Amino acid sequence: MAKIIGLDNMSAEEFKKELEKGGKFVMFPYAISIIVMTFKRSSDIYFVKADDSAIKYGYKYLLISLLLGWWGVPWGPVYTVQSIVNAFSGKDVTKEVLEEIKK
Repeated sequence: MAKIIGLDNMSAEEFKKELEKGGKFVMFPYAISIIVMTFKRSSDIYFVKADDSAIKYGYKYLLISLLLGWWGVPWGPVYTVQSIVNAFSGKDVTKEVLEEIKK
């Protein structure tokens, strides 16, 4: 499993309360292009509290995609637009992470 960021110093009880309030686990896809090759990657997993904004974590992946994602043909622009859309809320992977934790 990928590294999870945002759970530092959080007790199990605090974690449970945050999930109940709407906290979630998200990843941020980003694109990097090298002329004819485009690489689509994902960030580590972030735990975003219910009263927090995902863009606070996703902006750096947005910048990577904006600066480095467009240049690959044909997938650079496609992956970059997908990354831009996901940078504001992140890709929700809460279900997958909770299933992995239960194992």
